Amino acid sequence: MASLSTQMDIIVEKTKNLIQLCETLQEENDLLKLELQSVQVAFDTSTDKVQQLEEKIKAMAVAKSFEEGDIDKEVINEKILDTKQKINDFVREIDRCINLLK
Repeated sequence: MASLSTQMDIIVEKTKNLIQLCETLQEENDLLKLELQSVQVAFDTSTDKVQQLEEKIKAMAVAKSFEEGDIDKEVINEKILDTKQKINDFVREIDRCINLLK
């Protein structure tokens, strides 16, 4: 009988140890769940920030293309004015030559 009582004490002690281990693991699990939650919130925030920055990049690209369009128009306008000036110079030169021939 002493043997049975000793075995029962050992089982009770092991059961207490298992319960304590289970409680410790449960606490660790709860802490890990909280940490996971905070990491998920940080990830969501980062994802939102990335989306906002991508939208800003797209907006800046569109704005830059408009600016380039304006620059291109300015360059074209300058070339047109330069060409008109050259044509006017040629016309004056031709008029001068015609006057010399008369």
